[in-house]
Amino acid sequence: MTSRILQICLPLVAITVFSLASPVVHADSESAIPLKEIQTFSQVFSLIKSDYVDPSSDNTLMQGAIAGMVHALDPHSAYLTPKEWKQMQVFTDGRFGGVGIEITPDHGLLRVVTPIDGTPAAQAGIHAGDLIIKINGEAVEGLGLEKAIDKMRGKPGSTVRLTLLRPHNSVPLQLTLTRAIIKVQSVRYQMIAPDYGYLRVSQFQDNTGNAVQAAVKQLESDANGKLKGLILDLRNNPGGVLQAGVETADTFLTHGLIVYTKGRTAESEMRFRAHGPDLLHGAPLVVLINGGTASAAEIVTGALKDDARALVVGSRSFGKGSVQSVIPLDNGGALKLTTALYYTPAGCSIQGQGIVPNVAIVPHSSEEQQIDSALLKEAELPGVLKAADTCQKIQPQYRILEPAAPVSNGKGGTPTEGPNLATDFVLRKALEILEGNPVEIDKNGKTVKTTIPFPVYRDKNAAGTVKAA
Repeated sequence: MTSRILQICLPLVAITVFSLASPVVHADSESAIPLKEIQTFSQVFSLIKSDYVDPSSDNTLMQGAIAGMVHALDPHSAYLTPKEWKQMQVFTDGRFGGVGIEITPDHGLLRVVTPIDGTPAAQAGIHAGDLIIKINGEAVEGLGLEKAIDKMRGKPGSTVRLTLLRPHNSVPLQLTLTRAIIKVQSVRYQMIAPDYGYLRVSQFQDNTGNAVQAAVKQLESDANGKLKGLILDLRNNPGGVLQAGVETADTFLTHGLIVYTKGRTAESEMRFRAHGPDLLHGAPLVVLINGGTASAAEIVTGALKDDARALVVGSRSFGKGSVQSVIPLDNGGALKLTTALYYTPAGCSIQGQGIVPNVAIVPHSSEEQQIDSALLKEAELPGVLKAADTCQKIQPQYRILEPAAPVSNGKGGTPTEGPNLATDFVLRKALEILEGNPVEIDKNGKTVKTTIPFPVYRDKNAAGTVKAA
């Protein structure tokens, strides 16, 4: 979801360079050369070279011009220098040095999308939605995402001091984190109750799909072949490798569309379908999401929801519904370019809207509701892409109110040491639903106990299709 995440790679794109000496210009063509703008660029370049207070190299100016041109497109397109491109490849491999947080630019500052499970950031208590205002006492305003990341990385064992603002907290937080080699274990699992499994995916790396399949098989074995249901926890999962998300969804589907993409070029038009088998053998599936669930995690959620394979519980997801193609460049760097939007099987664009859960977990107090609504969403990012709001009117089918004095950590983050039913209200309710027990729902301001049914996933040979709303 951030500019550190590889969504999908497409082949190298060739760029034609035209000579200004004898231009071929077609005024009605989208490919017409913008001569006035190029002349202005040349004039500004020349003025900086001759009049700027300090000498500037051609390389510095051209690198800055390229980065600025790409930055003007949307929050997720970026020019990657050779160093940054190497760092990105390390990230998708699941091992890198630093403190372990996903961040995104937010009006000149840096907003935490999510701390990564088991890292120094998660252990220090950093929350999704926290705003980073200083790194080692230096203001981050205008620093830029890549430079900020460089400042937070360093030798394992060394420390970095972060100053943060938390929504509805007027006093800045000062946290000192000890850097570590971050080797992210993207998949964790265990039996959470007799014959019921829990599977946590913290992000999607190259090998996540295989790891998910192995985990489901192991849980099935642990239940002596009688696994009655599974909770798939995607809260605060920022996304990652698209193919890994597709493989994860395919783990629970025998057929049907998983996701499709639409863009301007033929290469950006893709459709991914399920092939099966369903390793859960049709057993009930609950997917947990929240405002930190983004990108590839939203693809998985959307597929399992729209194909009526799972019941989605939690709060509306982040809404990052664009595909970035990483195109290697001749200088050793790369261009990360938004080339398509992806759509769920029901034809809903997630971009700027997110996935709406079947069962919404709603904060009880108005103060908690304000904090929940203050968490950053894709739609609030500067320069965000807009998409058709075809599915904007979808609402949760059920609402569950958290206790007046909530003990849940379901919104701010998932447990870093494993699931805890005693402290995680969202997880506890998900298990009750999975077991078929009645739960208290809010219906027109009144509390009513009801058993929440699961959607019906029809066999591909059966007539008709059941869709989850």
